[in-house]
Parts: sequence; C-alpha cells; structure tokens
Amino acid sequence: MFDSETVVNSLYQLLADFLPKVVGVVVLLIVTWTVARWLGNRTTRMVETRLEVTLARFFGSLVRYGIIIMGVLGCLRIFGFETTSFAAVLAAAGLAVGLALQGTLSNFSAGVMLLAFRPFKVGDVVGVAGIRGKVIELSLFTTTFDTPDNRRIIVPNGAIFGSTIENVTFHEVRRVDIEVGTDYGADLDRTRAALMEAARSVEGQDPEREPQVFLKELGDSAIGWSVRVWGPTADYFVLHEATTRAVKKRLDEVGIGIPYPQMDVHVQGNGTA
Repeated sequence: MFDSETVVNSLYQLLADFLPKVVGVVVLLIVTWTVARWLGNRTTRMVETRLEVTLARFFGSLVRYGIIIMGVLGCLRIFGFETTSFAAVLAAAGLAVGLALQGTLSNFSAGVMLLAFRPFKVGDVVGVAGIRGKVIELSLFTTTFDTPDNRRIIVPNGAIFGSTIENVTFHEVRRVDIEVGTDYGADLDRTRAALMEAARSVEGQDPEREPQVFLKELGDSAIGWSVRVWGPTADYFVLHEATTRAVKKRLDEVGIGIPYPQMDVHVQGNGTA
C-alpha cells in the first residue's frame, strides 16, 4: 500500500542530502569563475609588461582555464565522482591529441619561444629559413613576412626557431662595404688616399665612426680594396649607392683604372706544325 508519509520522508532525506551539495557546487562555480577571471586578467597585465601581447594573453588564458578545470573537478568530487580515473582519461586523450598534432604543437612551442626570447619583433628585417623580409605579424603558430619585392610569405614557427636567424635591422647603425679592384700599376698609397677621400665625401654617414679603406687582396687581374662606411640602418641602400658612386668618380678623377678580368696565355714551342 502506498504510504505518503514514507514518500515525504524520502524526499526530505533526498533534499537534505543533495541540497547542500547543489548549493556548494553553485557557490564553488561562482567563486571559481570569479577567481579565474581575476587571476587571468592580472597574469595578462603582468606578463604584458615584459613580453609580447600575444604571449601575455596566452598565459592569462592558461591560468584562467586551469583554475576552471580545477573547480569543475572539485564539483565532481562533491557529488562523489572519482576524479582520479577522470584525470587519467583526460591525460590519455591529451596524449592521443598530442601525437596527432605533433607538427602543430611544435610550431606552437616554437612560437612561444620566439615570443619569450624575442630574437626579432614586428617591423624588423630578418633573414631566416631561406628568405629575407620584413616581419609583419608574429603569432603562436606562424610568422608573416613581406619580401622587398612585395611578396607575402607565411612561415611555420618551427622552421624559424630551428634555424639561424639574422636580424638585419637589430642595430640602428650598419656598415656599408664596397669592394673595388684597381690596376696593379697604381701606387698603393695614392690609391688608398683617393679611396679615403671618396669615403669621407659620402653624405649621411655616421659622423662618430671614421670610414675605413682596407687592402683586401692581390687578385688575378686587380688589387682588391674594401671601402667601409657606417650609417643609419634605414639608409643602408642609399649609402651603398652613394659610396659606390663616390669611389668610381674619385678614381676617375685621379686616373686610377678599374681593370676588367684578364688572363695571360703563354704558348711554348717553336710555332711549327
């Protein structure tokens, strides 16, 4: 026979058992969400003062979602679920996903390292992975370049971090080297003086660095010289052209020739067939 009193007592007992747990879970979720959001934003602001914005947001999200996951596991324990086996399942699933996404995770980790160590930044001109171009965007997975002939190239970060990186515009001042060959018949001291006059006449060079003329080699058909001028990195190509022009013009003025490659052929024998 249906006993209403027993049913009511059972409902009261059920509510007495689960209502505190439900209230506790709701409170825990609210606290977890609040703390996760606050710590995530604080972490982002702290890291942003030392590292790139992209990496700062990543660490902020990592902290936020880590706290939320711990809060959800705490809620499951309140209801009596065994979280140890649940964590093992998550670990196994993470391992499977990691094996399937090895290339992507490699690019991701390389992107984190690039953002952390900052061998270059947006706006720098770098040579890496067989290309040279201006950095347009540095993300967690790829880096975007624009080449001097206006081509857009997107390179995975794994290929960048695992190779030699040449940051062309890292320093504000750069040296311009002009190689030139002169006649063997030209006097060395006179040639050096002419090249130094040409180097000093170049406009726009760094006044704090003295230009240099370096006797480089005795080549097959010419004496090799190197004229070195320092100037702003942004004006490198302008200085390169101006220095080349000054060297050619000054050598012409003093009558020192720039020979073409030539070869002397010696024939042995009496010339008879």
